[in-house]
Amino acid sequence: MLDVLGLEPADESVYRALLGRPNSTAALLSDLLAAPPADVDKALSRLVERGLAIKSASGQFTAAPPAMALGALISQQRDRLRMAEHALVGFAEQHRAAMIGRDINDLIEVVTGVDAIRHRFLQVQQAARTQIRTFITAPFVAVPPEQNTAEPEAIGRGVRFRAVLDRAVLAEPGIVTDAVTSLRNGVQLRVADHLPMKLVLADADLGLVPLAVTPAGEPGAVLLHRSGVLDALDALFETVWRSAHPLELVGTGADAETAAELGAPGPTDLDRRILALLLAGVTDQTVATQLGLSPRTLHRRLRHLMDIAGVQTRMQLGGHATRQGWVD
Repeated sequence: MLDVLGLEPADESVYRALLGRPNSTAALLSDLLAAPPADVDKALSRLVERGLAIKSASGQFTAAPPAMALGALISQQRDRLRMAEHALVGFAEQHRAAMIGRDINDLIEVVTGVDAIRHRFLQVQQAARTQIRTFITAPFVAVPPEQNTAEPEAIGRGVRFRAVLDRAVLAEPGIVTDAVTSLRNGVQLRVADHLPMKLVLADADLGLVPLAVTPAGEPGAVLLHRSGVLDALDALFETVWRSAHPLELVGTGADAETAAELGAPGPTDLDRRILALLLAGVTDQTVATQLGLSPRTLHRRLRHLMDIAGVQTRMQLGGHATRQGWVD
């Protein structure tokens, strides 16, 4: 666990042992850990050197207080990361300047194979400083939404996420649950009738566009640096985003069927999820499947909502739900 601070596994084991046994000798620690004496001696030397252990004149060792010793190492690591971030900004500007007027081969990189595409997909998101924009379509070849580890990391450092889902994606198993998780994390989601491609944009600097499968049977993609092509994809995303339907889901749960039977006088969280998906153009069967409902229960909930709203058709229900703030 402490390897992020530059400690080796042996150092961490000896430090942990010292925390519970102050004033221990190297021989005692060696017996306690069932480790070779030479390895324990080296670990103790490194701990003393880094201020994590104190050696007495009698040759006994005591662990330095974690809050003080490890806190200092963590502060040093933070300082190094801040310096690296400042250096990154300078490197990025230098790279952009060098790209101006360069050959087209320097602006476009062809990526082939699932592993290579997955690696570039994560790298593009890790490179973003302000925003990431994506088009999400099925099938998921390289990285399914639930396996996108870069998303929560980017959100954690303040990157804004906007994603447009192809309506057909909402029929994929588990996608609504993934959407709820993303929404709770601050991702903005919208739904479009049809998306022309998969797309990932990091700020205005990088874009990844998956291509068709190669003749050899491997998927391919192109990584684009700042260029006229990337500017066009930027404009395409914003155009699609403006016309797409906002997707707002409250959450999902295993008790969805039970919640549907409660007969609350107003719309429940489940009702709001049903309305959000139907307004996004999802079919009844897909809504029922995604929310774990039977078709009969779904239709009963819709009938109940129409009675509450005092309307006769689903179109009227959609208008009423929007006006009353039942959905965004």
